[in-house]
Amino acid sequence: MWGLQRFAGRISTQLYRHAAYSSNARTAASASLAPTGGQEQEQGAETRSNTPAPDNDRKPKGQMVAAAFESLRNEKNDKASPAAVAASNNIDERIVKAKTVNGLLGITENNSGFSRKHALRIVSILAEWSTVNRVKISEFENDTRFLRICRMLGRTVPKNGSGNKAAAGDGTGNGSKRISGFRTDDLNTVLGVAGDDEAAKLIASISLPQMVKVMSTLAQRKRRSTPLLRSLAFNISSSSEQLDLKQSADVLYAMSTLNFQDSVLGAKVCADVQTALPKNLDKSAVVGSILTSLGILRYRDLDILESLTQWLLKNSEICRPQDLSAYFLTSALLNFKSSQIEEVSKSLVKSIVRDDFTKQSDWLNYIWSLTMLGIVDHSQLESVLNEEFLQKLEKDKSGLTPTSKMRLLNLNSYAHLLTKDYKGGLLPADSPVYNVPMAHTKSKQILVNGMLDALKSLLPASNYVQSSVDSKMGFLIDALCQFDANRNPLPLDKENAQAIRVALMVVDFHDICHGAHRSASGITNLAFDLLEKSGYHVIPVPYNEFNTSDKLLKRVQYLEAKFKAIVSSK
Repeated sequence: MWGLQRFAGRISTQLYRHAAYSSNARTAASASLAPTGGQEQEQGAETRSNTPAPDNDRKPKGQMVAAAFESLRNEKNDKASPAAVAASNNIDERIVKAKTVNGLLGITENNSGFSRKHALRIVSILAEWSTVNRVKISEFENDTRFLRICRMLGRTVPKNGSGNKAAAGDGTGNGSKRISGFRTDDLNTVLGVAGDDEAAKLIASISLPQMVKVMSTLAQRKRRSTPLLRSLAFNISSSSEQLDLKQSADVLYAMSTLNFQDSVLGAKVCADVQTALPKNLDKSAVVGSILTSLGILRYRDLDILESLTQWLLKNSEICRPQDLSAYFLTSALLNFKSSQIEEVSKSLVKSIVRDDFTKQSDWLNYIWSLTMLGIVDHSQLESVLNEEFLQKLEKDKSGLTPTSKMRLLNLNSYAHLLTKDYKGGLLPADSPVYNVPMAHTKSKQILVNGMLDALKSLLPASNYVQSSVDSKMGFLIDALCQFDANRNPLPLDKENAQAIRVALMVVDFHDICHGAHRSASGITNLAFDLLEKSGYHVIPVPYNEFNTSDKLLKRVQYLEAKFKAIVSSK
């Protein structure tokens, strides 16, 4: 009935440009999703079309529950007197010292200081005891003191007060579950009356729809409670009941809003989306929301992405432009090219026109995503690489942001280096777009510094290496150096036409996509393609191969082997 939740993590393997990497190097699920070179990877609020909102206007059913919530609000606003605080602390001590069911429930008798917080702590302890078979629920489920606690917490109590009769009513044993199940719709009892650890223990006693609602409420309140989220992830993932499409979208929305990565929950949600998707015949908004959340989470599951592609192709006539735009942007971020990319280019791309976007930045993001997928045409590139568009972009409410500048530089470099026979305009050398601040996240800079320390042991002087170089292509180059054919380092301040130019790029947790099919992100791949086209040999330095906690000698040997491999292949 009440399960003591244990969070289980899953260690999986990842692929990065056909090279295998172990994923157990560092857990960074709570970190922000920052891309290569400090470029923000954002999706506009307009693409989010299925934002879940808790039913704040719905009233709790029954006068008893309504009164409980009203008193809960009052408790939050009233400052307790010193005497009340002392009485509350005394009850807390008695709860901690209680060793039996009777000892716990006896605290509720003739005790004016007994509050909802204490009630929830007692229920949590009883839940834990029943989980480890220390007590049986039948020992206290009909105890009037326990029923009083249930009423305080807004829980359902059978009208006849008999848990056994209720359980026998349907012959399934679900009657006792009704005693423990929350009745309140908005579940403020879980979210507001006690500490996160106590609330997390009660998650197993609520239904799957209520779990989804708790997650949505946490997202709406921007409350990133790790114990609650882990408990919710475990119980939702363990449920044999399937999520419908709206519930799946709400869970993914909450995960993306709270930046909560969980591979098991992600797999459960994606599997349920694939089951429910064919039944959706008229709602493109929920599909757009799912796509947006997957992009924000950097969650890469090729099966669900192919299913979503097929749905969009089949239902393109009812799809809104913002939902199609969300598809292209997420595909670009996740480095995903559908097996039906030609049909996508012919059908979905042609259905979007510039007038579909009210903001110039949205049109820029759309063109940028098509470029990442390799399906942009010359006229689309030229539509953003001109002075008139820049002036319009500056008039947007957000103006010419650093993200917009970096994406324009990506497009400018792509048009110049990777687009065959492009004869359209490019950004002038004195364009303000080139003036963009770029910096790594703190965690990535630590990796870069560790790499530079190792390079100092390989290179004879400071003029043999450059670090944090502005590529003028919308990203930073972590380190540059060059060698001759015999693997001897050469100074960078002297021109040498025969030099082998090398660009070292640190790949941290935020530069890859996670989920069922790990790989480098679309932005990371684009940066490597542009560098290679510029004449550099790119050496990726992934976070799970190169660790700053390793001894300096090991890091030096790692880089030396990489240099040797490049020179040998020349």
